[in-house]
Amino acid sequence: MATDTTSPTPPVRPAPPAGLRESKKQETRQLISDHATRLFIAQGFDRTTIAEIATAARVAKKTVTNYFPRKEDLALDHQDAFIASLARIVAAREPGESALTALRRAFLASAAQADPVSGFSGPAFARMVADSPTLTACLRGLHDQREIALAQALATATGAPADDITVRTAAGLLAAVHRILFQRIQDLTLAEHPNSEISRTVTAEAATAFDMLDATLADYAVA
Repeated sequence: MATDTTSPTPPVRPAPPAGLRESKKQETRQLISDHATRLFIAQGFDRTTIAEIATAARVAKKTVTNYFPRKEDLALDHQDAFIASLARIVAAREPGESALTALRRAFLASAAQADPVSGFSGPAFARMVADSPTLTACLRGLHDQREIALAQALATATGAPADDITVRTAAGLLAAVHRILFQRIQDLTLAEHPNSEISRTVTAEAATAFDMLDATLADYAVA
């Protein structure tokens, strides 16, 4: 009589729920980001390697690059929100509200909340960016991308082509004010002024800057 010599089939373990997998991914991403930021601040962005970040986070180097394809992505990991910020405000403006009014209102709210997307990053982080030619150039590129996204939102709001000169000029003016205010926040941060003082200063200066655009943009792209 023959005997069955096959080994028993091991039980199939169910895959973790999608929500749990996503939560684990976010935890890993945050862990890598936190260690990268610590190393960047301690020894400088340009002097820190991906291998050092992987070792600190206790993950493979490939894991780091899977989550953050470029080293700059580790330092400026809110860049997607930054690029989309002005366009989203225009798209969500209230009935009867112009693009200028919506952007002014949103900036004042973000200044009151010391929102990092508006430039409130803290002295150590601001110094890390200022000391790195790579990050400084990357930040300029993000400002440019934000202006392009804003132009697209204004084109949608007004029904004009994206390359229309009025759309491009309006986006350039509005983005320039935000770029100047962002840098003002960074400069005051580097001078180690507290956020409460920075908020008061840029709130007053923002009123002046936005008022300068009233003559041309007060009634532009009204919802």
